[in-house]
Formats: sequence, structure tokens, C-alpha cells
Amino acid sequence: MVGDGNPLMLTAMSEIFERDPRFSLVATSATAEGFLGAVMRMPVQLGVIDWNLPALGGARLIDVLRAQPSAPRLVVYADDVGDTARKALAAGAAGFTARSESVERLLETCLAVAKGQMVFPFLDVRSLRQDPIEQLSPRERTLLEALSKGLTNRELARELDISANTVKFHLSNLFEKLSVKNRAQAIAFFYSNRASRGES
Repeated sequence: MVGDGNPLMLTAMSEIFERDPRFSLVATSATAEGFLGAVMRMPVQLGVIDWNLPALGGARLIDVLRAQPSAPRLVVYADDVGDTARKALAAGAAGFTARSESVERLLETCLAVAKGQMVFPFLDVRSLRQDPIEQLSPRERTLLEALSKGLTNRELARELDISANTVKFHLSNLFEKLSVKNRAQAIAFFYSNRASRGES
């Protein structure tokens, strides 16, 4: 299945996969919500998505799909700007191909991912592991950001639409991954990490 918000890109990619006998295109979508809906209705083994797929975006779509049984493996096909490939890997994508690459490169990546491989351009995985924020699940990152606003457990539960017990479970994992002992240290870590990345 292919998901891209650009109509021309969506049409071109559809034709590429329809012409290739190694693939069977089951659906296309111009939005992340449409992509998610199609995956819920029909078996999709492999998805190719734009990182900026409206309106949820690629990272959020990957996060939602990871919670679904028999979710498709996803290849992010996007402009190679900044650290999109690293973000796609951290979010849980199985592959990344830059739009500047050849069509054949995209097809090779899709075939490899369909066979269970992870395919990314060279990334220094050591730096990925050294930043504790990158070890957090998308849910834990959302929790940390909400925590930085000074919310109580009850407010966190309401904001994230989860139970208070689930909040406690996530906080425990969060503190362990960040090597901190309490909320204040976690919040301090969050702001110092943002400062080191040059974020305001």
C-alpha cells in the first residue's frame, strides 16, 4: 500500500508498483487516517509512506500501527533532509529511501523489507543509542513532554487517555531509561536535552 499527500507522487508511485510483477498494490491513500483505515480493513504486508503524510504524519502513523496486530512493515520514502532517516528508524519504520534515489533503489528497499530486513542509509547507530531520548517509545516521549508541563499523574492520564496505573508503569520505564529517580530529574533532563539540541 502507498500513502502520499502529493497527488502526482501518489499516481506515479502507484504506476511503478502496478507495473512491477513482484508487487501487488492493494490500496493508496493521500492521508495517514485513510492509510490506517485501509490497513484495518484489508491485509497489507508492506506500506510505503511519505514522512509528512497528512494529517497525523509518518511518526504518529507508525506509532499507531505498531500497536495493531499483523501491522504492515513500513518504508518511509521522503526528502533526505536533516535527520529524517534517523527519525524514521527511531519511530519504528523498517526502511528508508530518499526521494533523490532511483526508482530501482526504492523497489529494492521494499523487497528487502518485505523479506524481514531493515534497510536504512548509513546511520551512526552509536549516536542513536547514546541519546536516551531516542531509546524512548513514542508514547514515553509524549509522556515526557506532558510531564515537562508539570502535570500530575491524574492529569497525565486524562491528557493521554490512559489509566493512572498505566501512567505509573510508563513513568517507571521512563525514569529507568533516562537514569533518573524522580519527576523533577526527568523534567530537568528533558529541558537540558532540548537545550543541547538547540530547541527552544
